[in-house]
Amino acid sequence: MSLTFRTPLSSAPPGRQVVSPAELTSRAERRTIIAVLDPVWAAPGAATSTVRPTPEAVAATVERLTPRLQPGELVAPTPDGRLRFLLRREDRAARPVRLQEMAYHAVEAFQALDQRPELDGSVIDLGVGWAPITRKQDAQAAEHHAARAASESLRQRDLQPRQLGAHQRTRQPRINRWSASHQVLLATVGTIVLPFLALVGLYAVGLDVSSVLYWALVGAFTVTALTIWAECSKAVDPPALPPAPDEPAPSATAVIAAYLPNEADTVLETLHSFLAQDYEGDLQVVLAYNSPQRLPVQDELDALAAAHPQLTVLEVPDSTSKAQNVNAALHVATGEIIGIFDADHHPMQGAFDRAWRWIADGADVVQGHCVIRNGDDSALAKLVAVEFEQIYAVSHPGRAALHGFGIFGGSNGYWRASALERIRLRGSFLTEDIEASMRVLAAGGRIVNDPGLISRELAPETSRALWKQRMRWAQGWFQVSIRHLGPILRSPELGRRQKIGAAYLLGWREAYPWLSVLAWPLLWFLMWRDGGLDMASPLFVLVTLFVTVSGPLQTLTAWRLATPEIRAHPRWFVGAALANLVFYTEWKNLVNRIAHIKQLRGEHQWVVTPRNASTTSSSSAAETSTLQEAA
Repeated sequence: MSLTFRTPLSSAPPGRQVVSPAELTSRAERRTIIAVLDPVWAAPGAATSTVRPTPEAVAATVERLTPRLQPGELVAPTPDGRLRFLLRREDRAARPVRLQEMAYHAVEAFQALDQRPELDGSVIDLGVGWAPITRKQDAQAAEHHAARAASESLRQRDLQPRQLGAHQRTRQPRINRWSASHQVLLATVGTIVLPFLALVGLYAVGLDVSSVLYWALVGAFTVTALTIWAECSKAVDPPALPPAPDEPAPSATAVIAAYLPNEADTVLETLHSFLAQDYEGDLQVVLAYNSPQRLPVQDELDALAAAHPQLTVLEVPDSTSKAQNVNAALHVATGEIIGIFDADHHPMQGAFDRAWRWIADGADVVQGHCVIRNGDDSALAKLVAVEFEQIYAVSHPGRAALHGFGIFGGSNGYWRASALERIRLRGSFLTEDIEASMRVLAAGGRIVNDPGLISRELAPETSRALWKQRMRWAQGWFQVSIRHLGPILRSPELGRRQKIGAAYLLGWREAYPWLSVLAWPLLWFLMWRDGGLDMASPLFVLVTLFVTVSGPLQTLTAWRLATPEIRAHPRWFVGAALANLVFYTEWKNLVNRIAHIKQLRGEHQWVVTPRNASTTSSSSAAETSTLQEAA
């Protein structure tokens, strides 16, 4: 299946909509925006060298895009091979949804119209920038800002529209221990004390809302418990692996993204694991990395690449994110299937053959089962090992069967190359994998989950590392929910079942950490109001059933479906079930609440999760927590 982005042709009356750049600027007025599209091809075999389109290709692309303009909108080809647009600002879809769709149409046009032999197999990048014309920003200033935004979009290689200009409000909140302590205090004591005081205050003025809150909690716990049961039921009966296709296996590329100072201990071991992979077709291995300084391991990487022709070691000098590394790797990738992996992943033998069966069956993305391989190292690693089985053996496949779509989890995911070239990963989101999943879904693509497609990775080794990893995940999910929940619910491409699943995934899972904690202030209020608490209350019964049945059921299902090396440790599952009952579930809810506060404050930082090759090795680089701006 090829992803499609449908935009109806405009019914605009005939008229001259292609003008010169100077005329476009002169005709700009308030309530319009200026957009710049900047197309380049990667030079064959390179990640940073570029080739611009020919003037003929630019002119022909303008002709193809003109029918999609609305009345009063203009397009102008520039002498340096860019496209400049004047679009109506009051049309919300042009800011930036329609602009995004026009960018995809421009990519298709350039690919079809510029057929120079030296560009055969090259990937096109398109910078997309825009800025509005306002009282503080005239047409010339808007054009300047749009061009700068297009340059940043081009550097990210993600086809994402960006805006710059005087109209933008920027926040730079102070981040220190004092602000962090306030966030923790608000997300813990505040979520209990403040609602309790609100209940007491309302009761004092004659308004008792405890029964409303009671039934809201009953509904919340019931929905969540039923969902857990449904996911467990669906996960027990995983989808059948499609039959092996009759056609030969196509070429494939494994892209390993790395921030090298953080991955120096693991990357060589990982590369040897990939080089030992068996695959019926040709398998290319690409290590796409960025590093702020030259490291000794880079000499070893160069030597390994010289000894193995199928290995490409690609440094991406301008990268600041995993997404940029993956997008840059597309410039040198030769496979029709592209697997994306973190630098500590060791996929099972035959992984690409198994993924090929799903893609031949029509999938655009196949998400595999990630398994922790260092569970013996510590109690924390054991807990995470069981949690990953709950996620990848139960929740993901169960949810995919229940809601009709899977999600790409960032690693051990296998893409149809044409789909990844269209979607790209976007480093402006802390969870670029989930954000890409939502765009695949909105575009009518198909993501499947295969719990039998296994890759083994490392768990965080310290509670500090786990906290930073989960905080990034939680805030990234919240970013995606804010950006994509509304458009997905309005999308005509999705069915009711998928929209219900998206509402649960992007809406309910964000609200639930705040709802669940309200049980405590409600219990306190009932004790204060009634002078005690009836232990036979339906609330107590419901909470008890929810806590003591749903969680252990999920853990038991995870043990049954876990990989043999994890299932061989039943004590790990017992310990994890007790940890979930006592503290771990609420700890994850706390992380989510703090992540929401951080996002609303404007804290948008990506914290790299430290990794070591083993507990016996140490690396000062692996202990470094590197902050990279994600937006």
